[in-house]
Parts: sequence; C-alpha cells; structure tokens
Amino acid sequence: MSSPLILDPTLEADACIIWLHGLGAFKDDFQPVGLHLQQRFPSLRFVSPQAPTRPVTVNGGMEMPSWYDILAMSPTSRAINEHDIDSAAHSVQALVNEQRQCGLPSSRIFLAGFSQGGAVVLHTAYRILDAPIGGAIALSTYGPTLDRYEAQAHATPALFIHGTWDNVVTLPFGRMAYDRLSECGVETAWRQFDMDHEVTISEVDAIGDWLAQRLT
Repeated sequence: MSSPLILDPTLEADACIIWLHGLGAFKDDFQPVGLHLQQRFPSLRFVSPQAPTRPVTVNGGMEMPSWYDILAMSPTSRAINEHDIDSAAHSVQALVNEQRQCGLPSSRIFLAGFSQGGAVVLHTAYRILDAPIGGAIALSTYGPTLDRYEAQAHATPALFIHGTWDNVVTLPFGRMAYDRLSECGVETAWRQFDMDHEVTISEVDAIGDWLAQRLT
C-alpha cells in the first residue's frame, strides 16, 4: 500500500481518525473532510490510505482502486474476495499500531470508511483488531463478514450513517450490519439523511458531534 495522506493538526495530536475511501476513489478525495473536522478538533490527526489498483469482477474486470474484489452483487448481498479484505484490514491494523506507537491511546483512535472502505472498517474493527478502539464510523456501507462476528464484552462503539435514497448500497443493506452489531451488544448509533450514495457536510457535522462525545 502506498503512503497515506496525512493531515497533521495545528496543535499536538492527541487523537486520530483513519479514513478509508470507496471503490474507484483516491486518498485525496476526502481531504476536505479532514480539514473540516480539524476546524472543530484542532488536535485531530487525519490519515487517509490509498487502496491498491486491481481488477474488479463486477465491473467487467476493469482495474481501479479497490480494497477487495467484488465477485457478484445484488441489492442486499455481495460476494467478495475474503483474502483481499483480510489484507486490507491488516494494512489498516498496521496504521492503528503506528498511531499507538506515536503515543495515542487506543480510545482516541477512530476508523471511518465510506462504502467499500466502510466494509473494511467494520471487518477490521470487529474481526481483526485484538482490542477495542475509540470508534468505528460506517458510512453508506455494509458488513460482508459480520455474520461471523461473535459478541465481545468490550467492543468498539460504532456509528452508522446512511442515505435514504442510496441506490448503490441500499439502506436496508446498511441496516443489516447495524442490527447485527446491536444484537451482539455493541454500542451502536444510527443516523440517516435524505441523500444519495455520498458524503455531505451535514453528515460530517454529525460525525463531529459523535466524536465530540468521545474526545472530551
């Protein structure tokens, strides 16, 4: 994986959010989001890694930035290459460990991901990491591996945000992931907005409100 985009804060960093883009996107795409969050949290480090470029089966084998290959899809399911998502999650785990080595406590490290990036975040937080972190933020996404998630006494809290009009990852698909974690006792929050498959300023502000509860 290439070097991530890193936005260091104006103050000494005491928290970090690692943000994963979606299918076909680039690490710089969410730079405005990072800058917007840092206006509210001037000691927040923003890290955005880049997905590798690979053929994507459902897109006719076209090569594009992708955290994992999608083999088949329907409105409520995805068949994915699980080796790919494991590899992506271990890369994210390495970024989490880097922040720990910089002196940040796990409770002040957050993962956020949009669409395919959000699926990697959920896989990382609930299937790969060996200890809870500050939170997992799942945006317009789904949980392709959460059916095998087992309840944990102290799990990472999760924020789900989805668009009512999303026709790429439909709202019920995202709700399935939220319900699964809730059933397992994870502290979960759900927000939905009248939007498509996108990230809006209102959504980012809602993320800020949720972060503020954990960074005070």
